[in-house]
Amino acid sequence: MKCKSLYWIAFMMCFFAIGCDNTEDGSYVDPITLYEKVNGNWALTNLKMVDEVAKANKIEPNEENLSTYFNYEDFKIKFNVDEKNQPTSYEVTGNVPPLFAPKGYWALSSDFQPTNGGANKIYLYSDAQKTTKTDELRLISVPGKNEEMQIQLTRTSGGVDFVSYVFKLTAIN
Repeated sequence: MKCKSLYWIAFMMCFFAIGCDNTEDGSYVDPITLYEKVNGNWALTNLKMVDEVAKANKIEPNEENLSTYFNYEDFKIKFNVDEKNQPTSYEVTGNVPPLFAPKGYWALSSDFQPTNGGANKIYLYSDAQKTTKTDELRLISVPGKNEEMQIQLTRTSGGVDFVSYVFKLTAIN
């Protein structure tokens, strides 16, 4: 009986000794922002022009694939960030007609993906202080494991969307 009690006490002591071990989970790191995901070089996979008026009125065809026209297969865009993952500049390369300013500065409407299902916006600026906005792109598809991203440029007249361009991009390593 005394032997069983000693074994039981020894077992409990081992259990308590193991239970007091502090596991090191690492140090705190900042959450991953969209700037980290958008940062880098992107090549055009597909460019689609959508006639928003025809689409709203259910007129077909309302889309045109522009990927193979006007040298858009050479379209590349680079979004740069600084060492703190804050946006700096962007540049479009390739011999393509510009749909938006080919170089400038950029910022996102939010550092993180919105939880309400809305799209983030990429604001394009002509100056480093980001006071003169030149265009606005919608971030339709956020890059993730598949390293693909979709952005949309919409043109409006009198507050009504009449044409949009959907850029499907893949990361260049």
